Order: sequence, then structure tokens, then C-alpha cells
Amino acid sequence: MSESTPTRPPVGRYGPEPRARRWPAWAVPAAVIAVIAVPVGVWTGMGVLRDPVQWSTVGFSVTGDDNTDITFDVTRDAGTTVACAVHALNVAYAEVGVRDIVVEPSQHRTVRVSEPIPTAELATAAEVTSCWVVDPDAAP
Repeated sequence: MSESTPTRPPVGRYGPEPRARRWPAWAVPAAVIAVIAVPVGVWTGMGVLRDPVQWSTVGFSVTGDDNTDITFDVTRDAGTTVACAVHALNVAYAEVGVRDIVVEPSQHRTVRVSEPIPTAELATAAEVTSCWVVDPDAAP
């Protein structure tokens, strides 16, 4: 009985010799970015949730050369008084109207507010730029 040993084809006959599998060149940088990006994303998300006031502009309506109405939603703890700065802008994005609007406490966490912004000239946009909790003990 003769034992046969497996034979290999001549080197290079069927293409290059197979070698150990390696990671693609992009895999290590992608893993490093993922390891950094995930905690940063979680930290950023947690920061947004920690903010005592959140807002989002719903829309605006230009009602004349001297007035623009803005509608926005404000989310805060129920029973908290909030103030929001709203700005009206012209076609060149210059500020043509500004107003601080006080959002009175309510039973609801999120409220929709619609208020006018007096303008010095025709506005083409309106936005809420910031909102903050008003200290109930502060004098007006």
C-alpha cells in the first residue's frame, strides 16, 4: 500500500498563491471613527434632552410691510414660564424685526404659540433664535 501525499500545483500556475486574509485598508479607520462617533452622538443627544426648553418654528406669515406673524412650538416642563426671542428677516437676511415673547405656564408640556412681530420693512422670513426659562422670582 502506498500512501500518496497531496500535491500542490506549480507556483503561479493558477494565479497568485493564496495568502492569509487581511482586513481592508479602510476597516481600521472606519472602526476608529465609529468608536469615537457613537459616544459623541449619544452625548450630544443627551445634551438636547437635558435642555429645559426646546422649540421649533412651525411657520410664518407676512401680513404687511410692518408686520409678520410667527407660529412656533415650545416644549418645557408643564407650569414653567418661558421667554423666546423671535426675529424677522428681510431678503438679505438682515434683521427687520425682533421681539421677546413670554410663553405663560400651562398644563401641557408642549404649546403652540402664534404672535406678531412688528417690522421696519417687508420681512421674508421669521425664526425663533432662542428660548429660556423665566425666573418666576425675578422682577419684570
